[in-house]
Amino acid sequence: MKKLSALVLLFFVVAACNLTSKLKSNSNNNNSSSSSSSGNPSKIDNEPVEKPNPTAAQQAAIANGQEARWDQQGITWTLPANWKKGDVRNEGFNANGNGAFLTVAISPLPQMENLVDTSLKAMYESAKTQQKIGKYDEVRWLEIDGVRGVGFRESKQEMAGDIRRLEWQAYRKYAGSTQMITLILSSDSGNFPKHEDELYGILYSTKIVH
Repeated sequence: MKKLSALVLLFFVVAACNLTSKLKSNSNNNNSSSSSSSGNPSKIDNEPVEKPNPTAAQQAAIANGQEARWDQQGITWTLPANWKKGDVRNEGFNANGNGAFLTVAISPLPQMENLVDTSLKAMYESAKTQQKIGKYDEVRWLEIDGVRGVGFRESKQEMAGDIRRLEWQAYRKYAGSTQMITLILSSDSGNFPKHEDELYGILYSTKIVH
């Protein structure tokens, strides 16, 4: 029931965004600067698409680490040596270490095949809106291992014990189906700065079959 409700909500978001895009297209015609019209894969609507460029500290945080494989979904990460894999299922994966967590969910959405770009743009615009009101302190287009998605980081939380998340969402085609990947790296807000380098290191180490 939860999945059905989420899909219904996603349908309305996509429909609204698609209608807006069509209206803008009709009024602007040749003025669009999206990647599909400009032919520039490094930008979407004049916004840069970043690729992983880990700092020395982020690389060091996972140096001499261990490979964590999610064989059911063809995804791997490099985890710090002191992290451990947790529960692994067909559509869910998690790992943790010293109070920090990696949680990944796969949502098969075969009906989204022709709406991926529209949905991603809606996701990005929603996150940018929430950044303006302080929910996020980082929102960007982020392409990891050839898969383009939206990366965002929650702002410092009100209470030190509240969870603060670094998240990446994207779509890929795998096993004959369009899937949404939701990848969350987190710790409590008070310790987030201490874990930040390893969280980014893990995120940037992601390898995805697609």
